[in-house]
Amino acid sequence: MTQASLKRITVAALATATLVSGVAFLPASAAPADPAVTAADRAGRPDMDVRFSTFNASLNRGAEGQLLTDLSTPDNEQAQVIAEIIQRNNPDVLLVNEFDYVADGAAAELFRDNYLAVGQNGASPVDYPYYFVAPSNTGIPSGHDLNNDGVVGGGDDAFGFGEFPGQYGMVVFSKFPIDTDAVRTFQNFRWQDMPGNLMPTDFYDEDEQAILRLSSKSHWDVPIQVERNRTVHFLVSHPTPPTFDGPEDRNGKRNHDEIRFWADYVGPKPASSYIYDDAGTGGGLAPGSRFVIAGDQNADPLDGDSVNGAINQLLEHPRINTSNAPTSEGAVEASELQGGINLEHLGDPALDTADFAEPPGNIRVDYVLPSKSLRIRDSGVFWPVSADPLSRLTGTYPFPSSDHRLVWVDVHLPHKG
Repeated sequence: MTQASLKRITVAALATATLVSGVAFLPASAAPADPAVTAADRAGRPDMDVRFSTFNASLNRGAEGQLLTDLSTPDNEQAQVIAEIIQRNNPDVLLVNEFDYVADGAAAELFRDNYLAVGQNGASPVDYPYYFVAPSNTGIPSGHDLNNDGVVGGGDDAFGFGEFPGQYGMVVFSKFPIDTDAVRTFQNFRWQDMPGNLMPTDFYDEDEQAILRLSSKSHWDVPIQVERNRTVHFLVSHPTPPTFDGPEDRNGKRNHDEIRFWADYVGPKPASSYIYDDAGTGGGLAPGSRFVIAGDQNADPLDGDSVNGAINQLLEHPRINTSNAPTSEGAVEASELQGGINLEHLGDPALDTADFAEPPGNIRVDYVLPSKSLRIRDSGVFWPVSADPLSRLTGTYPFPSSDHRLVWVDVHLPHKG
C-alpha cells in the first residue's frame, strides 16, 4: 500500500465550490424551509427504501488534468470497470472518494455522461441528475515544512497530501435533488479549534499550528431531498491514512480527529458548539435530523495502524445505527487465500472493505453509517467470491478497479415527515 494509493486532501475557498445547479453557496441558515405537507399528502406517499453508498474508486491520477483526459472518451478501461460496479449495485446516493477535483464539475460530468449513463458490459445505465463537488485540501501548498524534512514544498507539505491541488478529491452523485442552499463545507476549519484535539504540538511549531486545517480533504454536509419534507444529510469525508509519519503519529492523530469531527457534529449542542463551516456559520447538525455518514475513514476498529478507538467514535455513537454491518463472502475468501497477516487479525474478515498489501492486509476502512432514526433494511460490500463471474471487476493486484470495495446500505424512510 503506497503513499499515493492511500491519500490526503486540501480544500479551496467556498466560493469556488461547484454545484450541478450552478447556484452559489449561502449560509446554512438561509436554506429555504420545506413546504407545508398536508395529511392528505402524507397519506398518498408510500414508504421508501434508499440505497446510500461509498466507493473509494481510485480514480485519482498522477498529473493534474489527466483525469479529464481519461474521462473525455468512453473507453478508459478502469473507468468502465468502476462504472459497471456502480451500475450493478445501483446506489441512489453515492460518494466517490479518490476522484480528482476539477473546477466547474467537468470531471464529474464526464464520468457521469460517458460512463455511468452508458451500460457497461451488459449492466443497465444509472442516471444521476444531481452531483456535488467542491475543492479539496490535498495538494494546496501550506508554505510550511509540515513534515520537518528541512525543505518547504511537495505533497507532504500541502494542507492534505497531494502533488497538485485537488488530487484524491471526492464527488457526490444523487438521483434525488441536493439542497444546494443548505450544503455546508468545512475545508478551512482549523485543527487547533477542536477542543481537546490530538495535534502533536511538539512536532508542529506555533506558526504551523495556527494554519493547519483539520480536514485532509474536506468534510461536507450535503442535504439530499429524498422528498420535499424528507431530507437526509449525507455527511462525507476521507480522513488521512494513519501512516507515513514517525513516532509523533501526526497522521494517526489527525485521522482520529477527522473522524471525531462527525461524532461531534451529530452529537448534542455542547459537543458541536466549536464547529464552524466555510461560510462562518457555527454549530453542528440540528437535533432530530436524519443523516448518513459515509466515506473511506482509513480506520479499522481492531486492526491496522489507526489510533486506538478512532472509528469507535462513530461505531459506538448513541445517534448512529450500526445494527446491520455490511459484509461479503468475497472478503472472507480473500483473507483465507492470501493468508499472512490477515490470519492474525482480530476483526471479522467478512467486514473487510479494502484489499491492502501487508501491512496492514485486508481491513475495514469504508463505512456507511445511518442515524438511528433510519432503519436499515439491508447492507453489503461488493466483493464477489472468485467463482462469481463478477469477481473480474474486483480481482487481485494489480486491481482492474480499486483496492477498495463499494459499500452500500439500504435505509427505510417512513412516509411520515
